Amino acid sequence: MSTLLNPEQTEAVLHGDGPLLVLAGAGSGKTRVITYRIAHLIETGIDPEQILAVTFTNKAAEEMRTRIHALKNARVLATTFHSLGARILRGSIHQLGFQNIFAIYDEDDSEKLLKNCLDQLGFGSGDKGFVKETRRAISEAKNNLTAINDNVLSQVYHIYNQKLKECNALDFDDLLFLTVQLLQNFPETRTFYQNRWRYILIDEYQDTNIAQYTIAKILSEKYQNIFVVGDPDQSIYSLRGARYQNILNFERDFPGARVITLDQNYRSTNTILEAANALIAKNTNRFEKALWSELGEGSKIGLYIAYSERQEADFVAQRINQHHHYDTSLDSIAVFYRTNAQSRPFEDALLSRRIPYIIIGGVSFYERREVKDILAYLRILISNTDLISFLRTINAPKRGIGLASLDKIIHSATTHQIPIITFCEEHLDKIKLGGKQIEGMRNYLQTLHRLRTTTPRLKIAEVIQEILNLTGYLAFLEQDPETAQERKENIDELMGKAAEWEEAQENPSIQLFLEELTLRPTASVENPDAPCIKMMTLHNSKGLEFPIVFLTGLEEDILPHINSKLDPAAIEEERRLCYVGITRAKKTLYLTASTYRYTWGTERLMAPSRFLREIPEELLLRL
Repeated sequence: MSTLLNPEQTEAVLHGDGPLLVLAGAGSGKTRVITYRIAHLIETGIDPEQILAVTFTNKAAEEMRTRIHALKNARVLATTFHSLGARILRGSIHQLGFQNIFAIYDEDDSEKLLKNCLDQLGFGSGDKGFVKETRRAISEAKNNLTAINDNVLSQVYHIYNQKLKECNALDFDDLLFLTVQLLQNFPETRTFYQNRWRYILIDEYQDTNIAQYTIAKILSEKYQNIFVVGDPDQSIYSLRGARYQNILNFERDFPGARVITLDQNYRSTNTILEAANALIAKNTNRFEKALWSELGEGSKIGLYIAYSERQEADFVAQRINQHHHYDTSLDSIAVFYRTNAQSRPFEDALLSRRIPYIIIGGVSFYERREVKDILAYLRILISNTDLISFLRTINAPKRGIGLASLDKIIHSATTHQIPIITFCEEHLDKIKLGGKQIEGMRNYLQTLHRLRTTTPRLKIAEVIQEILNLTGYLAFLEQDPETAQERKENIDELMGKAAEWEEAQENPSIQLFLEELTLRPTASVENPDAPCIKMMTLHNSKGLEFPIVFLTGLEEDILPHINSKLDPAAIEEERRLCYVGITRAKKTLYLTASTYRYTWGTERLMAPSRFLREIPEELLLRL
């Protein structure tokens, strides 16, 4: 074992009883430490059934089980927090008044039940935004183990939980929430599970929320054999309820705890690590550590400040071509950005050069719902015959025109061989529609008429703005608060694309713009196993590594994000996000930014990110 582990890893693996915090820096071999620790426990005579390993994804849990089985031919319970909760509740939930065979509702099931509750209380479930907000408030209350103070929400919360119980069903958050209730309120059950798992190991401890933290604390209370691995410098999921304070407070929560720091990195060159160390040192809420490597100094970090986002994307695409020309596999290269909307110029640049790519954790820019909706509006403005665009725009936003009414309209227009919009404008009285449907159609046609009247004298980005104004599309997006901001950012990016394209044309028109987008090459790939560039947000990059990384959009209001500017804690999380991006790179790292960027169709001067100033100049090579 000693030949496979460094001294700090060995110290952690051979730790005796009692609480231990392993501060595992990026690329420091934390999974190996956990699996070897479990193997060591089994070697010392601990029954594998008394060992519990908890992580955050099914994939990580499966990898852990496989490694342990390979090392010791033993089966240890390696699971996620939610699966652990389900296991405990299957055995003991009858004490909370449920039957032991219960259903677990997914998000869709939970929302349907919630709508039923809202209708029963007379609050109206038709407002999709209110349903989403209510569902989120309930989820936060359960994960944070807090009461709901708002009177309306409190009523809904009570009836929602009552109905779940009547259905003998749990929502996803109950797997944690009810497990905490069970362990806190039933001493015999608590003791049973404490005796069952005398050695508890937790991966990614910095990502635990309050409910997960409470489960871990209760289960380890009796024997204190809790072994947690994590890195507060990589805590980037506060929006999901993660509390990095859980790892910072470990020594307070478990008096006498030991702390071992793993700071040898097996992934990156020292130049990359020095940049990461210098950046993250600016944060105050952290444990001190400095990553180092035996992989050599490596090349300097490339810094490129472009004039525009298009020039930034062209630079990235050209460099990718250069690396690929010198026998670098496309699989070795990743492009990171802060928000999904930023993928657009990079997709354009890669598509124009026929460089295949895949977006990890998202869909291609031009396939996003809101982008397709706005493009459909542009198409219907210049065509009375575009049935597909009519169908896409008629209920975006909703106008109360259902499938049955649409079928009648389409059938009549086809029968009379009249273009769909012309038919609606001139012959709608030939169809029997309800008052609500007639009102909805009139609203739609009036909107089209006003848009067509103003379109000829407006630029394309201005036409898009008019579409947003006249249709109320942005308010329509707000009905889903979880995705509204990202969808707005995508529309903003589309307007930027339109403004950028129009500026480069002699005789621009909506028709030519739509042709440009329709006829662009398709170099993206459906098969994620085929060699291709990996593109993703910084959040989606966590846990991955690539020989070559492009970290893009390093500008104020983008990274750090504009929503974080007034909150010092949020700025620290943005810095951790940048740190995560930097530490994904193994050999070559590029940092890029744009001097000008389009915002809602208008060119705006951008300031370089403060994070660039926090990286020592001697580590950078200006390109």
